[in-house]
Amino acid sequence: MIISPGHLDDPRVIALLRLHLESMHVHSPPGTVHALDLSALKRPEVTFFTAWDGGELLGCGALRELSAGQGEIKSMRTAPAHVRKGVAAALVRHILEEARRRGYRRVSLETGSGDAFDGAIALYGKFGFVRGEAFGGYVATDFNQFFHLDLPTTDAQPTLG
Repeated sequence: MIISPGHLDDPRVIALLRLHLESMHVHSPPGTVHALDLSALKRPEVTFFTAWDGGELLGCGALRELSAGQGEIKSMRTAPAHVRKGVAAALVRHILEEARRRGYRRVSLETGSGDAFDGAIALYGKFGFVRGEAFGGYVATDFNQFFHLDLPTTDAQPTLG
């Protein structure tokens, strides 16, 4: 699997993003979908990643910079033929590595509630994300949930004891 930035002009990527947005609207109450569309993914504060096996698109995800010390995971989606094959975990790992490289102290995300979101919530939990407060201008509702992962700083000194 190769994960690389970009490819927002690729028809396969556009189709996967369309599927993602449609699914979010099917499984979310009106007014609670915060998934980024194609134009929002092209903004300078967003880095969009795609996962590939040869010429086959496996999935996508993005990292949006909220501040110099905080990023947000956006637009995570695995292609239907590759669900439960480790694609999403590889993308999260890659995004977190990029966040660490940038010196972020925290990575956050917003997601929904219900069966359609349980798999994503379990995945983020495996990486250490914990439920917390709304962030970045989001307004908390009964539907959406917010998760945060505090990243260790590189200047932290080991504790002796």
